[in-house]
Amino acid sequence: MATARLTGERIVGVGAMCVSNAPGDRLVAHALGSCLGVAVFDPVARVGGLLHVPLPSSVDDRDRSRGRPLEYVDTAVPALFRDCYKLGATKGRLRVAVAGGASAGDASADGFQIGKRNLIMLRKLLWKNGVLIHAHDVGGERVWRTISLDVASGRVWLKMPDREGEL
Repeated sequence: MATARLTGERIVGVGAMCVSNAPGDRLVAHALGSCLGVAVFDPVARVGGLLHVPLPSSVDDRDRSRGRPLEYVDTAVPALFRDCYKLGATKGRLRVAVAGGASAGDASADGFQIGKRNLIMLRKLLWKNGVLIHAHDVGGERVWRTISLDVASGRVWLKMPDREGEL
């Protein structure tokens, strides 16, 4: 969803994204557990986007992924980049910040390891496309995080139960 003239706080729900070039926008993804919050910002075009993605691979459920591509890292991240490009961003200038990817606890309690698999899929996808992660706060056990992106400045903020600050 490329958005050119929204202003204000934009909540990005699970399996959703928001892209903006409006300086008054603040994009926010709450309650990231195993989900990833992927924020991108082009400082020259002043274009930012935020994705809240819960699952690693669309290959796991092709039928569902066709109707819900923003729920899978491997289909959602390219969509995020494409929508940023539509508003003038370029790949070489995009700064990427990531939060989330927590586990449900020890290995016996987290058999699916969704958080870990989300991070692996994201890193693999970005690496294959020559894109670096510039800031991250990922992993841990049973950690919830809120990530927000200020479209005017490109600053990314992280809030957790025990701390808050710029990422």
